[in-house]
Amino acid sequence: MPSDSPREFALPIVPRYAEVDQQGVVFNGHYLTWFDEACTAFFDHLGVAYPTLIADGLDFQVVHSEIDYAASVRWRDAVRVAVRCERVGTTSFTLGFTVSRRGGDAPEQVAVTGRNVYVVVSTSDWAKREIPGALRNALSGG
Repeated sequence: MPSDSPREFALPIVPRYAEVDQQGVVFNGHYLTWFDEACTAFFDHLGVAYPTLIADGLDFQVVHSEIDYAASVRWRDAVRVAVRCERVGTTSFTLGFTVSRRGGDAPEQVAVTGRNVYVVVSTSDWAKREIPGALRNALSGG
């Protein structure tokens, strides 16, 4: 579900039965998995091929995560994980996530918000590296 802006993207998700805990809601750890899936899809949307980044000897790692819960997501809800770039630094960037849900006839509501800070690293020694120009341009819209 891409939006009109190339730097905004939303990944549709239908919660699987195995993601639901004994309280009948999506277990909190699965949101980080959804953030990761949305991040990968966002990069595809931006035209940044993850395999190309790896072939160039670079990768990125999560160094900080934040999650705030506002409403429960249940099995079979219609979910969208929206992604936006919030910040681009020298070696790191921050992606923000908004998880919206719609269950039954209820209107869509924000269930979870969060953000991940990623650091670009070398695949040879896992040391920090500057964000490559193509990635920087894709994230910043330049």
